[in-house]
This record gives sequence, structure tokens and C-alpha cells, in this order.
Amino acid sequence: MARTQKNKATAHHLGLLKARLAKLRRELITPKGGGGGGPGEGFDVAKTGDARIGFVGFPSVGKSTLLSNLAGVYSEVAAYEFTTLTTVPGVIRYKGAKIQLLDLPGIIEGAKDGKGRGRQVIAVARTCNLILIVLDVLKPLGHKKIIENELEGFGLRLNSKPPNIGFKKKDKGGINLTATCPQSELDAETVKSILAEYKIHNADVTLRSDATADDLIDVVEGNRVYIPCIYVLNKIDQISIEELDIIYKVPHCVPISAHHRWNFDDLLEKIWDYLKLVRIYTKPKGQLPDYTSPVVLPYSRTTVEDFCMKIHKNLIKEFKYALVWGLSVKHNPQKVGKDHTLEDEDVIQIVKK
Repeated sequence: MARTQKNKATAHHLGLLKARLAKLRRELITPKGGGGGGPGEGFDVAKTGDARIGFVGFPSVGKSTLLSNLAGVYSEVAAYEFTTLTTVPGVIRYKGAKIQLLDLPGIIEGAKDGKGRGRQVIAVARTCNLILIVLDVLKPLGHKKIIENELEGFGLRLNSKPPNIGFKKKDKGGINLTATCPQSELDAETVKSILAEYKIHNADVTLRSDATADDLIDVVEGNRVYIPCIYVLNKIDQISIEELDIIYKVPHCVPISAHHRWNFDDLLEKIWDYLKLVRIYTKPKGQLPDYTSPVVLPYSRTTVEDFCMKIHKNLIKEFKYALVWGLSVKHNPQKVGKDHTLEDEDVIQIVKK
């Protein structure tokens, strides 16, 4: 692929190669079922709290120090690389939400191919709601590229939305391509050849945005996870203020010093923004709302029904209506059904049958 020059005539050929590459990569990630090995030592940690954040980075950039100082959990810190060998969990409470932090072992170049237990590390990172990529300010920004490559090679997409492509397999009828806006890269021929690589010959494909071959491959593979990500630049106590001003302009980026605990509040604020959690306060009948322990929901699922399911699944069976105070309603209190969408910091009172 590197030797092929990119132009309209070769786009089709490149698309084919990309598809083949993605397919082979996937086979690497999920190896063919061999003999069942014994259970290895646990790498993944039970999910607790409302959200889960993984620290990813090279060895010795300060992930363990950051965890120790944020969560007060002791994760071993020493002056040699690969001090952390398994996942160390910690929990912080922020704005009423319990957030689980995972200190993962350092990953190195070639981690996605299984170097240095990189596969297991990235597999745990896939289950997080947010990834903090911890970088050392003094080391070059090339490291950021390497880590991104490792994660993307494993099917993680950082800070991006799922491509707006409809894809539906059929039994017969060939490939039916509809594009709602002009496409710069994909044409019917390329789409056909990419799908043929996956042995799909009958499908409906709808392109609702200007998509690339990679986007189409992501949709067909279907195992991509889209995770927000913050770059944490550690060890800022060793650079000058002028350099710090430049660093502040990088998007998705927070400079901190884990050792001196500088700028942690900024980091926590940014984490909160990226997690997009919604807090719902509960109010028993005839009492004041309980503002100390909110029920925390992910922003994709914030209906009254989801709220009931979070508390107990039997609650929805006895649900009659709910009274809601807050931003999501026109007048306070408002009587709503189970399909009403709640906003952050609403107060809810549920009336049972």
C-alpha cells in the first residue's frame, strides 16, 4: 500500500487492500479456537461504579502516580519500567458519581500484535467509557501517534463518532448502494469489491455522509468501539511556562503534574465533560429531594424507564407515572410517562400503581 500512489485510478485497488488488511487484522485479534488453555491470571477487573476510565500510556509516564494521587489507592511506583504488571483499580467520587479508575500496565510499540501482554491491556481498555492517554511532556509527541496506532489497530476509535452508514445484509438482490450526499472516495465499484472481500454479495448500503473506505470497513466489521479520550500530559513541573502555554492549545489535552498534584481539578472537570453522565436526584413523597446520592445514568440512556431499570427492574412493572422537576420539563412539577427523557440534575418522584 505504501508503494501505491494515491489517485482516482488506484482508489479501487487501495480499497481492496484496506479491506483485506482489516480482515487479516481481525483474525489476528480473535485467534482461531485452539485447545482450551487453563485460566490465566485475571487481567480484567469487575466493573463497579457509574463509569470506568482506563489509563493508557508507555511505561514510566506516571500512570500509577496519577492513580495513587487521584484515588488514594497504592499502586506500586518505582524508577524502572513495567512496575505495574496487572490492572490496579481505584474509585473516586466526583459530583456524586462513583468513577472507577484502572491503572493498566504500560503498552509498547507492537502491543496490538501481543508484545508485552499488550493484547490483554488493550482488551481491558476497550471496556472503558473514557480513556486517558498519559504522555510524558519531555518525550516527543511521536509517542501519541504510536499509542493511537496501537489502539486503532485493535478496533478502538478515539474521539470520533460512528460513521453515518446504514448497512443491512440480505438474502438476495445484489448490492444496493444509495448515497444521500456526493462521495469523494467511494463509488459502487469500490463498495462492491470491499464487500466481496468479506464474501457479502447481497446488502443494502446507505451512505449518509462523505465516507471513506475505512469507515465502510469499520461498519462491516461491526466490532469497533467509539470511546472518548483525553491526552494527559504529565510531568509539567519540568518545563517552562512558555512551553505550557503552547501545550494548552492542543485539543483534548490536559497538562498535569501527578507527583505535585497540579491541575487535578481541571482534569476532573474535563473527565466529567467527556463522560457526559446525567445525575438524577430522587424525592420521596412529602420529603425534600436527596441531593447527596444521585442516580447516575449514561447520556445515551436517560429516559424514565432507564432510571427505573437502574434502581430495580420490578419498579417498571408497578410504575404509574412520575413527577419531574428540572430542565427537561416545561413546568414544575410535571407528570410524565416512562418515555420522557431526563436532563442532568433533574429531580424525580415515582408514583406506583
